[in-house]
Amino acid sequence: QVQLVESGGGSVQAGGSLRLSCAASRYTYGSYCLGWFRQAPGKEREGVAAIDSDGSTSYADSVKGRFTISQDNTKNILYLQMNSLKPEDTAMYYCAAVLPGRSGYCYFAPSAMNYWGKGTLLTISS
Repeated sequence: QVQLVESGGGSVQAGGSLRLSCAASRYTYGSYCLGWFRQAPGKEREGVAAIDSDGSTSYADSVKGRFTISQDNTKNILYLQMNSLKPEDTAMYYCAAVLPGRSGYCYFAPSAMNYWGKGTLLTISS
C-alpha cells in the first residue's frame, strides 16, 4: 500500500513562508492523485490543494494566491509552498492519495482519500 510521510512543519511568524514535503513510497507516478489537507483544533479536516490525474491543480479559496502545490515525479515527493502565512493557517497538515475514478479524474474529499500520512504541524504566530 502507498505510504506517505510529511515533513517541513514548524513555527513561523505571520507573513512568513514554509514548504511542506510529502514523500510517497510504494507509489507509482500517475497511479494515484495526491493532495494536501489540514485540520485545525476543533475544526473538520479540509482540503487545501490537490493535483489531479491530468496535472491540473486546485486550491481552497482561503489559500489561493499564497500556496502552491507541486510534485517531483522523479522522487515521488509532493510539495506545498506556503507564502504570506496567516495565524488561521495554523493546523495539522496531511498528505493524502486517492485513486482516479471511472472518469479518470480524482475526487478530493477527506472521506474519499485512500491513504493518509500522519501529518505535520504548522503553527503561525501573529
